Amino acid sequence: MSTFPTRRPRRLRGTPALRRLAAETTLVPAQLVLPVFVKEGATAAVPIASMPGVSQHPLDALPAVVEAAAAAGLGGIMLFGVPAVRDATGTGAVEPDGILNQAITVARDAAAGRLTVQADLCLDEFTDHGHCGVLAEDGTVDNDATLEIYAQMGVAQARAGADVLGLSGMMDGQVAAVRAALDDAGFAHVVILAYAAKYASAFYGPFRDAVESTLQGDRRTYQLDPGNGREGVEEALLDIAEGADVVMVKPTGPYLDVLARVADVSSVPVWAYQVSGEYALIEHAASAGLIDRERAIGETLLGIRRAGAEAILTYWAIEVAQWLRDGKELG
Repeated sequence: MSTFPTRRPRRLRGTPALRRLAAETTLVPAQLVLPVFVKEGATAAVPIASMPGVSQHPLDALPAVVEAAAAAGLGGIMLFGVPAVRDATGTGAVEPDGILNQAITVARDAAAGRLTVQADLCLDEFTDHGHCGVLAEDGTVDNDATLEIYAQMGVAQARAGADVLGLSGMMDGQVAAVRAALDDAGFAHVVILAYAAKYASAFYGPFRDAVESTLQGDRRTYQLDPGNGREGVEEALLDIAEGADVVMVKPTGPYLDVLARVADVSSVPVWAYQVSGEYALIEHAASAGLIDRERAIGETLLGIRRAGAEAILTYWAIEVAQWLRDGKELG
């Protein structure tokens, strides 16, 4: 009598075609969103040293970036503004001619409906102190005063042409405040993406170079404690109750468990942001010859999808979309 195994899972791994057919987790370009930095006053692309391959773009180069993203089949771009002047209340964030609002209009016209134009709704790029909200007299972030500005930002970004507003400030009640302002101003169709479970992470370091952050101190009083998983789920449920159309978990790698838990209970789509530090770690490790760059990129993205993300913000979006279009195997 044969003692060989009767069940042989390896049969489904034998060829690329079989692996594709048996894949539990897949990725398509439309599930990818490209973060884009637009720098006021720039006349050429400005490379970001801590993020190899990523640059700040001048406003007049933005149509070419949008065209590349649309041609790659991406689901969207997420815009961040890098202003020339900042102040205590981030007034550049609400002015119609502020760099981010200008970028939204330029991107909307270039996209022509081929992908979604998304905008970061937060004050950290626009304040001279670098916090995500306005400060009270004692130096703490004033939650409710910040909500008033977020509401103004939301309307300004909607007027500029944004399809999706990415509320990333982690203020209590931000979704309700922005949703009410949008609806009152006639923008009920504009989508709110809530950065619901955004953790106080060391992995944001290179991003702060990208937006030339002036932050002193940290954001632990409003971003989530890295040890708290249940709180991340609670934040997502609160944002859904306030009217969020999509909820986000950020970063990804250390928080895949939170992503999975949010995906299990969410009644709306769940996205994830593969942040700058995650990007930089792979790029620098690969440049040192320590890992296979393409396999590492693919493996991380599949892991994020497997955990439950229905879309992923990643700085590799255009490159990976091309791999997918070429039929390249990820991971």
